[in-house]
Amino acid sequence: MRVFLTGGTGFIGRALVSALRGRGWPVTVLVRDFDGKAAAGLRSAGATLARGDILDAASMRNAMAGADVVIHNAGWYELGVGGDGAERRMRAINVDGTRNTLSLAHELGVPRIVHISSIVALGPTGDACRDESFSRTAPPPNAYEQTKAEAHEVALALAGKGAPIAIAMPGSVFGPGDHANLGILQRMYVGGFAPPLTIGGKYRRAQVHVDDCAEGMALIAEKGRPGEAYLLTAGALSYDEIYAIWATTPGGMRPLAAMPRWMAVAAAAIAEPVRRALRLPNLLSTEAARAAFCHYDYTGAKARRELAWAPGDLRARWLETMAEERRRAAAG
Repeated sequence: MRVFLTGGTGFIGRALVSALRGRGWPVTVLVRDFDGKAAAGLRSAGATLARGDILDAASMRNAMAGADVVIHNAGWYELGVGGDGAERRMRAINVDGTRNTLSLAHELGVPRIVHISSIVALGPTGDACRDESFSRTAPPPNAYEQTKAEAHEVALALAGKGAPIAIAMPGSVFGPGDHANLGILQRMYVGGFAPPLTIGGKYRRAQVHVDDCAEGMALIAEKGRPGEAYLLTAGALSYDEIYAIWATTPGGMRPLAAMPRWMAVAAAAIAEPVRRALRLPNLLSTEAARAAFCHYDYTGAKARRELAWAPGDLRARWLETMAEERRRAAAG
């Protein structure tokens, strides 16, 4: 199948390109920076590049025309973006960009369309494991979750109008090179200076390794049913369970204690302006601290059953991730 892909330069996108190219499918990736390092990596993976931007529907038209499947993976993930301007930009990318891409694909008559959503589009689960039928029970607690929920509704609305859209809903995606908070922490641990105080504790979050996530997305593109959503999670682990897996591998510093929610939010409120002023990695924000104290526990049983998706064991995948992070750190 001829694939048109947005969001191919990111952490998930690069793995997705590999999964699609591994099937022998021609892949055209929309990029803004045609000559950057990420673009060069996609070329080496066998992808064709098309210059454009999801905020400009016209810029995608020629490259998208004739595709057998459009996969919309582009988005801005960050907790604690701060400021109305940043939140407006996030909404434009995550919501308007989704509307532009999916609407254009429908207009052009693309026979298969995949929207990459997220478990956060459905929200915290409470202390129970949920499936695709779950409905949000509380307002989104941060700008990212709000925009992903809105984008999910855009996809559902277009599907209701006849657009052949299937929806992928990954859990928290991890793996070597992850740029999110947990990815920063995993590299800190490998480097021997992980913080002694942790947050999240017993709260569980559905997870999936980036390669398993990419394979699930490719399966949805291949045989997912239009109008259906598929959760891509290999199970759920608490933060304590994740840290315990890390502790079986070389690295350092072992956590001494877990901060309660009030302390984590207060510490983040103090650290956040300093982090922004010094342009440090967004490791701790009030949004991230609050999100860590919610269960996001979802099952990927439907994808396993209907798509024959077979993700790896989470513990084994985490051990692989930490080993690869150590290899990269040693290689400099």
